[in-house]
Amino acid sequence: MENNSHLPIYFLISQEIIEKIKKKELKPGEKIISENEIIRNYNVSNTTARKVLQEVENQGYAQKIKGLGTFVKERARASRSATKVLSFTKNMLQLGFKPRTKLLQCQVVKENISKMVNGRNYSINGPVCKITRLRFANDKPVLKEIRYISTRFCPGIEQLNLEGSLYDIYENKYQLKIASIYQSLSAIIIEGQQLNDFERKEIVPGFSVDGVTFCGKELVLEIEESIYCGDFYKFNIEARP
Repeated sequence: MENNSHLPIYFLISQEIIEKIKKKELKPGEKIISENEIIRNYNVSNTTARKVLQEVENQGYAQKIKGLGTFVKERARASRSATKVLSFTKNMLQLGFKPRTKLLQCQVVKENISKMVNGRNYSINGPVCKITRLRFANDKPVLKEIRYISTRFCPGIEQLNLEGSLYDIYENKYQLKIASIYQSLSAIIIEGQQLNDFERKEIVPGFSVDGVTFCGKELVLEIEESIYCGDFYKFNIEARP
Protein backbone atom coordinates (compact mmCIF):
# COMPACT_ATOMS: atom_id res chain seq x y z
CA MET A 1 0.00 0.00 0.00
CA GLU A 2 1.47 3.33 -1.08
CA ASN A 3 1.36 6.14 1.41
CA ASN A 4 1.23 9.56 -0.19
CA SER A 5 -0.16 11.07 2.98
CA HIS A 6 1.48 12.44 6.09
CA LEU A 7 -0.70 10.08 8.11
CA PRO A 8 0.84 6.83 9.42
CA ILE A 9 0.18 3.70 7.38
CA TYR A 10 -1.55 1.87 10.26
CA PHE A 11 -4.08 4.69 10.55
CA LEU A 12 -4.89 4.63 6.83
CA ILE A 13 -5.48 0.88 6.87
CA SER A 14 -7.63 1.15 9.98
CA GLN A 15 -9.78 3.78 8.24
CA GLU A 16 -10.32 1.41 5.31
CA ILE A 17 -11.63 -1.22 7.72
CA ILE A 18 -13.80 1.30 9.58
CA GLU A 19 -15.23 2.52 6.29
CA LYS A 20 -16.29 -1.05 5.46
CA ILE A 21 -18.02 -1.26 8.84
CA LYS A 22 -19.81 2.04 8.27
CA LYS A 23 -20.99 0.85 4.85
CA LYS A 24 -22.26 -2.42 6.42
CA GLU A 25 -19.82 -4.44 4.32
CA LEU A 26 -18.69 -5.77 7.67
CA LYS A 27 -21.65 -6.37 9.99
CA PRO A 28 -21.80 -6.57 13.79
CA GLY A 29 -20.48 -9.90 15.01
CA GLU A 30 -18.41 -10.59 11.89
CA LYS A 31 -14.71 -11.25 12.24
CA ILE A 32 -12.34 -8.53 11.04
CA ILE A 33 -9.26 -9.24 8.94
CA SER A 34 -6.51 -10.80 11.09
CA GLU A 35 -2.99 -9.51 11.75
CA ASN A 36 -1.51 -12.10 9.40
CA GLU A 37 -3.95 -11.11 6.66
CA ILE A 38 -3.09 -7.43 7.11
CA ILE A 39 0.62 -8.27 6.87
CA ARG A 40 0.07 -10.29 3.70
CA ASN A 41 -2.42 -7.96 2.00
CA TYR A 42 -0.71 -4.66 2.79
CA ASN A 43 2.92 -5.78 3.03
CA VAL A 44 3.42 -4.26 6.49
CA SER A 45 5.15 -5.37 9.68
CA ASN A 46 3.67 -7.24 12.64
CA THR A 47 3.78 -4.06 14.70
CA THR A 48 1.87 -2.09 12.08
CA ALA A 49 -0.75 -4.82 11.70
CA ARG A 50 -1.25 -4.89 15.47
CA LYS A 51 -1.67 -1.10 15.55
CA VAL A 52 -4.30 -1.32 12.80
CA LEU A 53 -6.54 -3.57 14.87
CA GLN A 54 -5.88 -1.57 18.03
CA GLU A 55 -6.95 1.62 16.24
CA VAL A 56 -10.20 0.04 15.01
CA GLU A 57 -10.89 -1.19 18.53
CA ASN A 58 -9.93 2.13 20.17
CA GLN A 59 -12.41 3.97 17.94
CA GLY A 60 -15.18 1.70 19.23
CA TYR A 61 -15.82 -0.27 16.06
CA ALA A 62 -14.44 -3.64 17.14
CA GLN A 63 -13.79 -5.87 20.11
CA LYS A 64 -10.89 -8.29 20.53
CA ILE A 65 -11.63 -11.70 22.01
CA LYS A 66 -8.53 -13.46 23.26
CA GLY A 67 -7.68 -16.52 21.22
CA LEU A 68 -10.45 -15.90 18.69
CA GLY A 69 -9.74 -12.65 16.89
CA THR A 70 -11.26 -9.18 16.49
CA PHE A 71 -14.98 -8.77 15.79
CA VAL A 72 -17.16 -5.90 14.61
CA LYS A 73 -18.84 -4.33 17.60
CA GLU A 74 -22.48 -3.26 17.76
CA ARG A 75 -22.24 0.52 18.07
CA ALA A 76 -25.47 0.84 20.07
CA ARG A 77 -26.15 -2.19 22.25
CA ALA A 78 -29.24 -2.93 24.29
CA SER A 79 -28.82 -2.54 28.03
CA ARG A 80 -30.24 -5.26 30.23
CA SER A 81 -30.34 -4.63 33.96
CA ALA A 82 -29.37 -7.58 36.13
CA THR A 83 -31.22 -6.04 39.09
CA LYS A 84 -34.55 -5.04 37.53
CA VAL A 85 -37.52 -7.13 36.39
CA LEU A 86 -38.44 -6.04 32.86
CA SER A 87 -40.02 -8.05 30.07
CA PHE A 88 -38.22 -8.42 26.74
CA THR A 89 -41.05 -6.63 24.94
CA LYS A 90 -41.01 -3.60 27.23
CA ASN A 91 -37.21 -3.51 27.23
CA MET A 92 -37.06 -3.41 23.41
CA LEU A 93 -39.81 -0.82 23.09
CA GLN A 94 -38.08 1.45 25.60
CA LEU A 95 -34.88 1.21 23.56
CA GLY A 96 -36.64 1.99 20.29
CA PHE A 97 -36.53 -1.52 18.81
CA LYS A 98 -39.42 -3.46 17.32
CA PRO A 99 -39.79 -6.69 19.33
CA ARG A 100 -40.93 -10.01 17.88
CA THR A 101 -41.06 -13.54 19.23
CA LYS A 102 -40.96 -16.86 17.37
CA LEU A 103 -42.14 -19.95 19.24
CA LEU A 104 -39.83 -22.82 18.27
CA GLN A 105 -41.21 -25.51 20.56
CA CYS A 106 -43.98 -26.05 23.10
CA GLN A 107 -44.57 -29.31 24.91
CA VAL A 108 -45.70 -30.65 28.27
CA VAL A 109 -43.11 -32.86 29.94
CA LYS A 110 -43.87 -35.15 32.86
CA GLU A 111 -40.46 -35.00 34.51
CA ASN A 112 -39.49 -32.73 37.38
CA ILE A 113 -37.16 -29.90 36.33
CA SER A 114 -34.21 -28.76 38.45
CA LYS A 115 -31.66 -25.99 38.01
CA MET A 116 -28.70 -24.82 40.08
CA VAL A 117 -28.75 -21.03 40.40
CA ASN A 118 -26.26 -19.12 42.53
CA GLY A 119 -25.20 -22.26 44.35
CA ARG A 120 -28.69 -23.49 45.23
CA ASN A 121 -30.84 -26.10 43.54
CA TYR A 122 -34.41 -25.17 42.60
CA SER A 123 -37.09 -27.53 41.27
CA ILE A 124 -40.51 -27.59 39.66
CA ASN A 125 -42.56 -30.77 40.00
CA GLY A 126 -43.84 -32.20 36.73
CA PRO A 127 -45.71 -31.92 34.56
CA VAL A 128 -44.23 -28.66 33.27
CA CYS A 129 -44.74 -26.72 30.07
CA LYS A 130 -41.45 -26.42 28.19
CA ILE A 131 -41.22 -23.67 25.61
CA THR A 132 -38.33 -22.62 23.39
CA ARG A 133 -38.49 -19.13 21.90
CA LEU A 134 -36.35 -16.92 19.71
CA ARG A 135 -36.64 -13.19 20.43
CA PHE A 136 -36.02 -10.55 17.77
CA ALA A 137 -35.17 -6.83 17.79
CA ASN A 138 -35.94 -5.19 14.44
CA ASP A 139 -36.10 -8.70 12.91
CA LYS A 140 -32.62 -9.52 14.21
CA PRO A 141 -32.46 -12.58 16.53
CA VAL A 142 -30.83 -11.51 19.79
CA LEU A 143 -32.08 -13.90 22.46
CA LYS A 144 -32.90 -17.60 22.63
CA GLU A 145 -34.68 -18.89 25.70
CA ILE A 146 -35.98 -22.12 27.13
CA ARG A 147 -38.55 -21.76 29.90
CA TYR A 148 -40.04 -24.47 32.07
CA ILE A 149 -43.37 -23.25 33.43
CA SER A 150 -45.23 -24.81 36.35
CA THR A 151 -48.59 -26.22 35.22
CA ARG A 152 -49.61 -26.21 38.87
CA PHE A 153 -49.79 -22.42 38.76
CA CYS A 154 -50.54 -22.11 35.01
CA PRO A 155 -52.82 -25.00 33.96
CA GLY A 156 -53.45 -25.12 30.22
CA ILE A 157 -50.81 -22.51 29.39
CA GLU A 158 -49.57 -24.68 26.50
CA GLN A 159 -52.84 -23.91 24.69
CA LEU A 160 -52.30 -20.13 24.78
CA ASN A 161 -50.48 -17.83 22.40
CA LEU A 162 -46.96 -17.89 23.82
CA GLU A 163 -45.37 -15.46 21.37
CA GLY A 164 -46.24 -12.49 23.55
CA SER A 165 -45.21 -11.47 27.05
CA LEU A 166 -45.28 -14.33 29.55
CA TYR A 167 -45.41 -11.80 32.36
CA ASP A 168 -48.68 -10.45 30.95
CA ILE A 169 -50.08 -14.00 30.74
CA TYR A 170 -49.08 -14.71 34.33
CA GLU A 171 -50.73 -11.54 35.59
CA ASN A 172 -53.81 -11.29 33.39
CA LYS A 173 -54.71 -14.95 32.87
CA TYR A 174 -53.56 -16.51 36.13
CA GLN A 175 -53.53 -13.48 38.49
CA LEU A 176 -49.93 -14.19 39.44
CA LYS A 177 -47.49 -11.50 40.50
CA ILE A 178 -43.75 -11.90 40.07
CA ALA A 179 -42.30 -11.85 43.57
CA SER A 180 -38.61 -12.22 42.72
CA ILE A 181 -36.17 -13.56 40.16
CA TYR A 182 -32.80 -15.15 40.89
CA GLN A 183 -30.34 -15.39 38.00
CA SER A 184 -26.76 -16.46 37.37
CA LEU A 185 -24.83 -14.93 34.48
CA SER A 186 -21.80 -16.29 32.64
CA ALA A 187 -19.87 -15.29 29.52
CA ILE A 188 -19.91 -17.74 26.61
CA ILE A 189 -18.97 -18.04 22.95
CA ILE A 190 -21.86 -18.59 20.54
CA GLU A 191 -20.77 -21.15 17.96
CA GLY A 192 -21.87 -24.23 16.04
CA GLN A 193 -25.63 -24.75 15.66
CA GLN A 194 -26.35 -21.72 17.81
CA LEU A 195 -24.91 -19.48 15.09
CA ASN A 196 -27.73 -20.61 12.80
CA ASP A 197 -30.29 -19.68 15.46
CA PHE A 198 -28.84 -16.17 15.66
CA GLU A 199 -28.26 -15.91 11.90
CA ARG A 200 -24.56 -15.24 12.40
CA LYS A 201 -21.76 -16.56 10.19
CA GLU A 202 -18.86 -16.09 12.59
CA ILE A 203 -18.61 -16.96 16.27
CA VAL A 204 -19.69 -14.14 18.59
CA PRO A 205 -19.56 -13.56 22.35
CA GLY A 206 -22.69 -14.10 24.39
CA PHE A 207 -24.21 -14.36 27.84
CA SER A 208 -25.72 -17.50 29.35
CA VAL A 209 -28.40 -16.80 31.95
CA ASP A 210 -29.91 -19.44 34.23
CA GLY A 211 -32.81 -18.18 36.30
CA VAL A 212 -35.66 -19.07 38.59
CA THR A 213 -38.84 -16.96 38.91
CA PHE A 214 -41.01 -16.94 42.03
CA CYS A 215 -44.69 -16.03 42.38
CA GLY A 216 -44.50 -16.17 46.16
CA LYS A 217 -42.10 -17.19 48.89
CA GLU A 218 -40.38 -20.40 47.73
CA LEU A 219 -43.08 -20.85 45.04
CA VAL A 220 -41.20 -21.50 41.79
CA LEU A 221 -43.22 -20.36 38.79
CA GLU A 222 -40.65 -20.97 36.07
CA ILE A 223 -37.06 -21.97 35.40
CA GLU A 224 -35.13 -20.24 32.63
CA GLU A 225 -32.18 -21.11 30.38
CA SER A 226 -31.37 -18.19 28.06
CA ILE A 227 -28.62 -17.15 25.67
CA TYR A 228 -28.18 -13.43 24.95
CA CYS A 229 -26.20 -12.40 21.88
CA GLY A 230 -23.21 -10.38 23.09
CA ASP A 231 -22.95 -8.21 19.98
CA PHE A 232 -26.35 -6.76 20.88
CA TYR A 233 -26.61 -6.94 24.67
CA LYS A 234 -24.71 -5.57 27.61
CA PHE A 235 -25.65 -6.19 31.23
CA ASN A 236 -25.75 -3.48 33.87
CA ILE A 237 -25.13 -4.56 37.47
CA GLU A 238 -25.68 -2.36 40.50
CA ALA A 239 -23.93 -3.03 43.80
CA ARG A 240 -24.84 -1.34 47.06
CA PRO A 241 -22.84 -1.23 50.28
